[in-house]
Amino acid sequence: MGFKTLMSISWIDAMYMTVITMTTVGYREVQAPTVETKVFIIFLIIFSVIIVGYAVAVVTEYLLTRTTLKNVKEKRLLKKIKSMENHVIVVGYGRNGKQAVQKLRDYHKDFIVIERDQEVIDNAQLDEEFFLKGNAIEDEVLIKAGIERASNLIAALPKDADNLFVVLSARQLNAKLGIISRASEETSYKKLKLAGANNVILPDSIGGQHMASLVVNPDLLEFWDNLSYGGNQGVNLEQLSFEQMFDDNHTCTIKELRKMSKTGCTIIGYKSPKGEYVVNPSPDIELTAGSKIIVVGNTSQIKNMQKAFKIND
Repeated sequence: MGFKTLMSISWIDAMYMTVITMTTVGYREVQAPTVETKVFIIFLIIFSVIIVGYAVAVVTEYLLTRTTLKNVKEKRLLKKIKSMENHVIVVGYGRNGKQAVQKLRDYHKDFIVIERDQEVIDNAQLDEEFFLKGNAIEDEVLIKAGIERASNLIAALPKDADNLFVVLSARQLNAKLGIISRASEETSYKKLKLAGANNVILPDSIGGQHMASLVVNPDLLEFWDNLSYGGNQGVNLEQLSFEQMFDDNHTCTIKELRKMSKTGCTIIGYKSPKGEYVVNPSPDIELTAGSKIIVVGNTSQIKNMQKAFKIND
């Protein structure tokens, strides 16, 4: 509008003059400028340089800050993972993955979640420092998650084929890793076990059995549902290994253990080093290396037992 008014030229010529002035290209003017037009051009050039310079600075700062912040977060996460040992790797933050993470948080277990969908990470009610973005099927991602130092892996992806690949890769990278996998189809159970999964869970099957049990034994199931595994209130079930309580040179029977702890907890289960389970074990059973006991008690009783044997909760 300035060129149109001061130079009495067409709109096309005015647009042309504006563009070559603002971009400082320096093409020839459509006509010789007057004194007033020269003053206008001076201010237009100064104004244009300031605006363009500011815009470039803002865009550059935004890009650099975004990239730098992303790199800083990634480096911080990798540094955190490198310091973790005996942690749990949760693959997939879907419905089952969320439930697993909640239980791990109740137990104060160190964990890292591998999730490839950025939208899921952004919408999760969990800090980004718990997420490693990537595809767990790739060995590099599992290695980044510290699989060589991890104690367990939970494969909670929605597709059985993806869980199968994850289990195969994880078992090759860590032969001692405890692997728990989710399965949608019963036909996938054996395949996942053969691939190296220690336990395979069928959520749909468990849900159906649970609902049917509420019809057959409603009071028993209601009592069982009220048990809190690692929660802050109510009754807790806890698994304690021989190694957590004693050194390798120590032996102890369940009867002696009850007298020793005096915490009020009840020992309801025993697992032998060979993996055999005994419900309501005899007081004369001897605890040895590799064996475990299952105890039940209220929150304070469990904490007292943990303190008695200096076990971290």
